[in-house]
Amino acid sequence: MTARRLDTGGRIDRTRQIDFRWDGKTLTGFAGDTLASALMANGESVLGRSFKYHRPRGIMSAGVEESGAIVTVGEGARREPNVKATMQELYEGLSASGQNAWPNVRFDLGAVNGLFSRFFAAGFYYKTFMGLPPFEWGHGTGLWMQYEKLIRKAAGMGTASREADPDTYDHAHGFCDLLVVGSGPAGLNAALTAAKAGRDVLLVEQDFELGGVYLNDPEAEQQRLDLVEAVRAAGVRIMTRTTAFGLYDDGTAGLLEKVTDHLSRPDPHLPRQRFWTVRAGATVLATGALERSIAFDNNDRPGVMTAASAQAYLNRFGVQPGERIVIATNNDSVYGTAAELAQAGAEVTVADYRREPSSETPTGVTVRTGMAPLSAIGKSGLQGIELAREAGTSWQKAERLDCDLLLVSGGWSPVVNLSSHRGAKPVWDAKEACFLPGETSEPIFHAGSSAGIWTREACEASGIAAAKKAMGQAADTLAPGGWTTPITPLYEVRLPNRQSKAFVDFQHDVTGDDVRLAQQEGFVSVEHLKRYTTLGMATDQGKMGNVIGLALMAEALGKDIPDVGTTRFRPPYTPVAISALSGRNVARHFKPLRRTPLHDWNLRYGATMTEAGLWHRPWYFARQGETIAEAYVREAATVRETVGICDVSSLGKIAVQGPDAAEFLNRVYTNGFAKLPVGKARYGIMLRDDGMVMDDGTTWRLGETEFLTTTTTAQAGKVMVWFDELLQTRWPDLKVHVSSVSDQWAGVSIAGPKSRETIAACLETGEDISNEALPFMGVARVRLKGGIDALIARISFSGERAYELYVPAASGEAMMDLLWPTAEALGGCLYGMEALGTLRIEKGHVTGVELDGRVTIDDAGLGKMASTKKPFIGSALRQRPELLREDRPQLVGIFPKDRSQRFNGGSILCRPGDPEGFGDGWITAVTHSPALGHWIGLGYIAGGVDAWQGTAVLANDPTRSGDVEVEIVSPHMVDPQGVRMHG
Repeated sequence: MTARRLDTGGRIDRTRQIDFRWDGKTLTGFAGDTLASALMANGESVLGRSFKYHRPRGIMSAGVEESGAIVTVGEGARREPNVKATMQELYEGLSASGQNAWPNVRFDLGAVNGLFSRFFAAGFYYKTFMGLPPFEWGHGTGLWMQYEKLIRKAAGMGTASREADPDTYDHAHGFCDLLVVGSGPAGLNAALTAAKAGRDVLLVEQDFELGGVYLNDPEAEQQRLDLVEAVRAAGVRIMTRTTAFGLYDDGTAGLLEKVTDHLSRPDPHLPRQRFWTVRAGATVLATGALERSIAFDNNDRPGVMTAASAQAYLNRFGVQPGERIVIATNNDSVYGTAAELAQAGAEVTVADYRREPSSETPTGVTVRTGMAPLSAIGKSGLQGIELAREAGTSWQKAERLDCDLLLVSGGWSPVVNLSSHRGAKPVWDAKEACFLPGETSEPIFHAGSSAGIWTREACEASGIAAAKKAMGQAADTLAPGGWTTPITPLYEVRLPNRQSKAFVDFQHDVTGDDVRLAQQEGFVSVEHLKRYTTLGMATDQGKMGNVIGLALMAEALGKDIPDVGTTRFRPPYTPVAISALSGRNVARHFKPLRRTPLHDWNLRYGATMTEAGLWHRPWYFARQGETIAEAYVREAATVRETVGICDVSSLGKIAVQGPDAAEFLNRVYTNGFAKLPVGKARYGIMLRDDGMVMDDGTTWRLGETEFLTTTTTAQAGKVMVWFDELLQTRWPDLKVHVSSVSDQWAGVSIAGPKSRETIAACLETGEDISNEALPFMGVARVRLKGGIDALIARISFSGERAYELYVPAASGEAMMDLLWPTAEALGGCLYGMEALGTLRIEKGHVTGVELDGRVTIDDAGLGKMASTKKPFIGSALRQRPELLREDRPQLVGIFPKDRSQRFNGGSILCRPGDPEGFGDGWITAVTHSPALGHWIGLGYIAGGVDAWQGTAVLANDPTRSGDVEVEIVSPHMVDPQGVRMHG
């Protein structure tokens, strides 16, 4: 390919020179170039290597369908492989290089694979490697393992950076009446029509300029400018450098906006890319069509490209792609391009497969009819082309033409990918030799070439009609077509009994012979064909090769193309970076982080924080020189001996109000709540519909029609959604309102023998929390010193006398400034989640690790809480025989037989000598108990405590500490009678 930059013409700005680097060399381009056009203008012809045979690849197109110029852009942490040079906007300092080659794409030692191509036919990896014996061979490794590293190393087209991505990405949401995808003649007219009718229109374009094919026609520039100006004036919201990569339910579209990929020094406050979720009332797809190639020998050589792309490089980028040019075609679309190339000074010959092509032959262009490309001559550059003509049912060689550029147009494929995402199956049109968009009941409308309409005037009218339909107005449907002379289908040219490399998929080196081999071996489904040959599985997703592959499969099967079927297009339409999908949700922002109102107070007083669900909570409060093990044991012991204060603000809190609030809770919980007195709290269990435990917590009755329900920290959101769903769909007749008030309250647990004394010292005069005024499970409204109103409930999670005290969030720190000096003077402590876990394990209280979604209320030892006098959610299905088996795993306590030993959570409980399989149970939680002086745990074992009295049990943990012999005991290991919490 002998390309050169023209002195005039094109849309590039020759006053703004741009320096960039390619494979270590500094080259120059201009503002408005793509990387591909700049490399072409600099005479670079080999830009990539194919996956399997490492054959040289040049520029093959000018758009997203590019299969040859696949490069790596950036360096270090910003290195990004598999970038299409045709879609990379040039900017100052851009650094790019070839990939899938060593030492470089111009001289690649991997090309030796081509010498063994007969052994690398479709499915070679299955036949070669899947047949290797699985038994161990050599030095303790299987034969497969000898090859796996080599196979893994050979896989892939480029190498991503191993460093963390330094860029940022964002997510955004948008809404519009009409989403228009594509800004060519159809898209601009559709957007303008709807906007003039008062609709809110969003126009998205993957290019950095609006116009589509207008951009490749200098004579249409004024028309383009007028249309763009009218669109802006009408209030259309325009997003360039934005790809609609997928359509989803209810008018939802996924868009990827490249915000700074074209800038050499981007604003550090801007994201690199932005992932948009747009919800549209209707969608017009003016996505155009992609020009197909033809399968013939060596059709992948640098210097072979699509005809329309040559027009783009000439008229848009000011690059004449060749001097002696042959154009191989079977349709009318190339003749305008041929005329423009000839006018630019090139020697142009058109080889038209049709016997009677277009009647108008452009000036300076030679036309040969009945001819088709047989073989491209040359390796790293094109030297000539052999042509063939049909002789009966086969082909025969006709002549050779010397050339440095071969342009191919085997027909056009409308871009129907996005509507296919919505289940609209493409329909084959034999007259136009392409798949047209299928029917859909959703408000999605194709316009222009994406509907198989080829002339510019008809595309413009089609855009107007599509916009009217999207607005619910009557409009004519334009018929596909428009060429003067019909297309004559042509998919492959080959001589009988002649070896050839006629490529269908240029990235994965899938040939026509591979397609026929798949058929011979029984892979007649297009989905099997795709996976067996890897056709269409490269980064272009078969945009150029799928139709050819289907045609060849149909020929091999003796069927028509529509009878073979189509593969399902799936989003994304073009690759989307994983970083863009994750957006801001990376590193410490991987998930939202919630902080309690006491967060800063806890830090000031020495808390080490940990994540509990979405919350930051105190883990432990270490004194000088203490380890976590020493700190939590001290904290738990202090709670048992004097008093401790723990931040419990993260507990879920739901206000349940209304005349039917008591009835609602009565139906949700297993135990009764209808008659719960005002000023009392009750512990409750709620089940799922299938009878499994969903969550537990307490409910406080604050008034006749007002309750406060607490949930576990992890299940707060789920329970809130569950309550809403029940009231909206199952019991809409109940007069109940529920509202999450978790963030409204700052809450602490004050536990231990001196807890009442601690709180009483902080109450205003006259407030009474004596045993008589506030008995166990009592609830009251009180006032703290300083006029802080509070809710208090006498509830114990630790097994000690304990209270939960809630104040408005803004008063949280003031509450702690009252409580902590008092508790500290009494010898108390602040304690965190680790000590809280110790206290609850000693007492046998369950949490989320025990209530893991497969546990029934009976398994957890709380079966007596299931009322027999009322129905509740899950009451029927919990009675299933499978859930009532006596040998089901039940909650137990666990001691090491040798009290000096420890065991681990997650260990399997089994009989000694039988550590295989799932065992008889498992351990959910362990801790060192200061009250008992040794390690203890909670877990589940078949049949519960009674079934294992006097029986040896093994805690099996081979990946960590090995086996520890344990005893199965009651889960209530400290104060089983509850004397302390009632005192």
